[in-house]
Amino acid sequence: MSSDLIVDARGIHAWYGSSHVLHGVDLAIGRGETVGLLGRNGMGKSTLIRTLLGHVTQREGRIGLFGQDMSKAKPHEAARLGVAYVPEGRGVFPNLSVRENLIMAARRGRDGRNDWSYERVLETFPRLKERLGNLGAQLSGGEQQMLSIGRALMTHPELIILDEATEGLAPLIVLEIWRVIGEIRGSGIATLIVDRDYRKVLARSDRALVLQKGQVVLQGRADEVSGSAALAGYLGV
Repeated sequence: MSSDLIVDARGIHAWYGSSHVLHGVDLAIGRGETVGLLGRNGMGKSTLIRTLLGHVTQREGRIGLFGQDMSKAKPHEAARLGVAYVPEGRGVFPNLSVRENLIMAARRGRDGRNDWSYERVLETFPRLKERLGNLGAQLSGGEQQMLSIGRALMTHPELIILDEATEGLAPLIVLEIWRVIGEIRGSGIATLIVDRDYRKVLARSDRALVLQKGQVVLQGRADEVSGSAALAGYLGV
């Protein structure tokens, strides 16, 4: 597996019980690269993410992370290598304060980097600075998403995965989240983005792939995918 790639996944199959969800998916993500993952609901996007991270145990194929074979790895092993996950539903700790949610995740990156300090995260998300003593359960959906992204950044990842980055958020919060995603991209962190606003995903991605019924049906440079006549049909727009 290439050490030049953060993710080098080939022939990925995944099941939930007897339901065969992914059918031979390939995915590669290079260092510093932003990749958009598109498709209608139920086409396997979240399953692909969860399979790469070891959450889906019924899986086949080769999963390489940072040049290591992680085909049988558990989620904490992927996290230790430098992969951060912002899940659909945010996943904040409801009984911990904003400060505690952030501090508990803090660690240096693979090469000792400490670019995303506690102070920088609070500068990036001023709303969180105003709510440091609030419990996770007391935050709005948008604030929880900011907290989830901030917590992920404090692990100093090489790759951050955003599943449904702006789902259910107010328009002003959506703009803020996309601004931060742009800042993350500019900082050199590789990113895998899932979001219903495919135009914004494509505008901020280097490459993109489209899933339909657990298979890759369209992929390429983001501008190529955006200009494809087949895209609207695959996304149902």
